[in-house]
Amino acid sequence: MKTTGIHHIAIICSDYDRSKRFYLEVLGFSIIQETFRAERNSYKLDLRVGENDQIELFSFPNSPERASKPEACGLRHIAFKVEDVEQTIFYLKSKGLEVENIRIDQITGKKFTFFKDPDNLPLEIYEYST
Repeated sequence: MKTTGIHHIAIICSDYDRSKRFYLEVLGFSIIQETFRAERNSYKLDLRVGENDQIELFSFPNSPERASKPEACGLRHIAFKVEDVEQTIFYLKSKGLEVENIRIDQITGKKFTFFKDPDNLPLEIYEYST
């Protein structure tokens, strides 16, 4: 098997309008396509992240809550590349978000930290050099 990258990351949200605003207005992602599926009473919002990456934001009626244990098996978090962690933290805090203290990756020496989306999904910002 040969892969050429990740096509998308899928997120199921509890409040579609709230999460849509968060990902568009706070994180600045753009809409590729928005689809309402009447037979499921569900939205699917394809979001552009950076140049080639995509998040699919889903709404489903009565979805169970996410397990809150941060070290539980399964997807742990999503990490976004940023040029400046401090500047990004300042921006996120200006939008009313709580952001953890900056950490240093012991392997790469790069700065990173975490914040949460409206459903408490852990999101990471990771500093990279261009």
